[in-house]
Amino acid sequence: MLVLDQNNFEQEVLQSEGYVLVDYWGDSCAPCLALMPDVEALAAEYEGKVKFGKLNTNQARRLAISQKVLGLPTIILYKDGQKIADATKDRATKAGIKEMIEAHI
Repeated sequence: MLVLDQNNFEQEVLQSEGYVLVDYWGDSCAPCLALMPDVEALAAEYEGKVKFGKLNTNQARRLAISQKVLGLPTIILYKDGQKIADATKDRATKAGIKEMIEAHI
């Protein structure tokens, strides 16, 4: 799983071809930390179909806001650099994320 930051986000997500899923998380977000192993399991399951990355919003707050991430946890699916779906709050579960991916790939 790719660690994203303000230096590589543009290239790895917005200029990337195909599907990219970004897990927006924060150091003090307990639901985010609890969800991370599930997201990593999904990254292994969809390897070769979807590129997975994670962005710590504590270190890239402006970048998160520019992507309209206003609460955590937020999972966004991009295709060819465009946001096509998201899973937030109650939908940000392993099942919810998998459902979102399956609906689009």
